[in-house]
Parts: sequence; C-alpha cells; structure tokens
Amino acid sequence: MSLPAFRSADPVRTYYSYNGAWAFFSALTFTLSMVYYVRDAGLDPLQMVLVGTTLELACFLFEVPTGIVADLYSRRLSIVIGIVLIGAGFLLQGLVPEFLAILAAQVLWGVGYTFTSGADQAWITDEIGAERAGPVFVRSQQIGLAGTIAGTVTAGALGLISLPLPLTLSGAGMILLALVLAAFMREDNFHRTPKAERETFRQVAETFQHGLAVARRRPVVRMLVVISLISGLSSEAFDRLWSVKILEFEFPSVFGTSDPAFWFTVLALVGTLLSLVTSLVLNKLTPARLSAAHPHGILALLSLLQVGGVIAFALLDHLWLALAAMWVRTITATLSWPIESAWLNRHVDSRSRATVISMVSQANAIGQVVGGPPLGAVGRSSLRTALLASGLILTPIPLLFLRLRSSRSQVSLPS
Repeated sequence: MSLPAFRSADPVRTYYSYNGAWAFFSALTFTLSMVYYVRDAGLDPLQMVLVGTTLELACFLFEVPTGIVADLYSRRLSIVIGIVLIGAGFLLQGLVPEFLAILAAQVLWGVGYTFTSGADQAWITDEIGAERAGPVFVRSQQIGLAGTIAGTVTAGALGLISLPLPLTLSGAGMILLALVLAAFMREDNFHRTPKAERETFRQVAETFQHGLAVARRRPVVRMLVVISLISGLSSEAFDRLWSVKILEFEFPSVFGTSDPAFWFTVLALVGTLLSLVTSLVLNKLTPARLSAAHPHGILALLSLLQVGGVIAFALLDHLWLALAAMWVRTITATLSWPIESAWLNRHVDSRSRATVISMVSQANAIGQVVGGPPLGAVGRSSLRTALLASGLILTPIPLLFLRLRSSRSQVSLPS
C-alpha cells in the first residue's frame, strides 16, 4: 500500500532535517537563557540552581512512563508529542519572565525530552535497518554541530534586540517542527516492543540493585560510581552559577557593543570549538591512553586540573583569567570522559554493561539533585563561597583515582 505524498518523505533526509532543526532551536534557546534568567527574570543563585534541579527531576521521573508511548503506540507519535512539549516549555519561559513560570517550563520541556529520548534513534533504526544506522548517526552529529553554530550566532544577533526573543522564536519553531514531522514523517516498520523488553519502574530498581552488586565485586566500577556521584554533587551548582559570576564583570566593547548577549554568544562558540578541537586532538594523539588498562594516573591528573580550574574560577576577579580557568575545566572534562568510559567498559562484561553504565549515570543525577539546592542556597549570600565549595567537593576525586592503582592486579573482563 503506497503512502500519501505528504507521508512519503525519505526517512534519512527526515532524520537529518530533524536533527539540524533540533540543534538550531536548542542553541537558539540555551545560548542566552542564563543571561535571560538573571537579567530579565531576576533569578537569584538558589533559584538558578532550582531551575536545573527541577529539570533533572522531571527527566528522571518521567523517563519510564513516557517510554511506554514509543514502545507501545508509535515512535513518531512519541517524538511529535515530545517536541510540542519542549516547544511549549521554551515558549513559556520566554513569554513569562517569572520564577514559577520558568520552573513550569522546565517540567514541560523535561517531560518532552523524555518522550524524544531514544525514540528518534529507535525510529530511524526501524526504518532503515541497524546496518545502515551507524553512518547516519555520524552524519547527523555533523549536521547537529552545524545547526548548533548557526543557532548560537542567530541567538546572539536576536539577543541584541531582546533577550526573550530567541527563546520565544525557538519555542514557536519547535512547535512548527512538530507539525511538519506529524505531516511528513513516515513510519512503516514500527513493531510494538514485547512486554518482557519494556522498561518499567521495577526494572529500573532491579537495574540499580544489580549495578550495586557489580560495584561491590569490582573496585574500578565501585570507585567510578562514587566519583560520578561526587561529580554530580558539584556540577549542578557550577553549571548554573558560572554565568551569574561572569555577568558581574564589565565586558569590553567590541564592534561598538559590550552587551552580554554578544559576549555570551562568543563564549558559547568558543566552548563548542574547544570541545571539538579537544576531542579531535584526543583521538589523534592519545589512542594509547584510551586503551590503557590502568589509566588512573592520567585521570588523576586531569581531575586535579579540573579541581584547580573550578577553584581558580571561584577566586579570580579578572574576566579573562576566570574564563581561562573555566575553559581548563571544560577541556579536562572533555578529555577525561572517553578515557573513563573506556576504562569502565573494560571492567564490565557484556551481560551487565548497560546496567552498570546506567548505574553510573543515575549516581550522577542523584548527586546533582542532592547537591545543587544547598550550594544554591549558599550562593544567595556568597556566590564566591558556593563556587568555591563546588570545587572543594571535587577534591577527593584525584585521590580516588590514585587509589585505583591497586587494581593493576585485576584482569580486564572480556567484552
């Protein structure tokens, strides 16, 4: 049976268009959202952190129930619902610069994200087959990067006119994207996920328990779970409060403007470029480190530099020195992640690999929810103290990595 003309779009082109638009509209919102929260909505440090905590909780709590739609009814339906909710969240926070409205917006787009999470990759894999999906994912990442850069530049230009403007246009654009997908996105090969394979809250609890059992038996896994938890305790506050500190500085005038919208656009572009270059350098120059059986030394050094970057950022009162410290944190985190992930995977057998990786991610999310609000409360009276505490929380991590030198006697498990 042939599809109607409006439902016969090529799945690969649809997926590329979807990812490019998603990246563009996301960058349009996030490039200046922190500036908007502080300047237009007047959020204080605690409120800034609570915004992030609300988002984390929404994603954590709704990941399972929203997945049922993609498993039982339709990947396409799940994606369309998710993008509508995300667009509504972006639109709400841009139109109503009030704390409660921004919190409600986080719930909307957090729940929306859980509808799209995994459903988009599952959809394209269903439509074109697993053997063709790999190159498509790589190409879509490249298109997404181009969309991010274009969205960042556009956000900066619009932000010079009005800070809420890129947020509201992004929300409207997301809703329009959902309508276009509803009209043109085909779904020929969807099959309901068998009941035994669907994720449920009971399975999440069992995953957590199994991860704990694996962690108890294997020192590397146990220590990486603890390190992930500590990182989460620190990261939520820093990720929300660094922009508050940067806004306290007086920006130099370039091209006749010192508007924060211009400078935060520049900072976002520099951050994207640094992450890209660091990733390329890592792949080019350090393949031995990525495959090293015991990379505890390099990870201890990178985490020590990360601690130094966060603490220096908290203490420095010069704009460019503070930014340099923040970029040290960005670069070291980008370098550490693939080395740490490869190390974790070598110490877990294939049967429990997904379970343990999920466990490490859950530990980080729990750390963010637990650690963010107290540091945000501290930031109300002293922003420097909150940022400094965020760095001090990380100080055990280099020592924990060094403790793992005793794991040299362990034999890596087969994958």
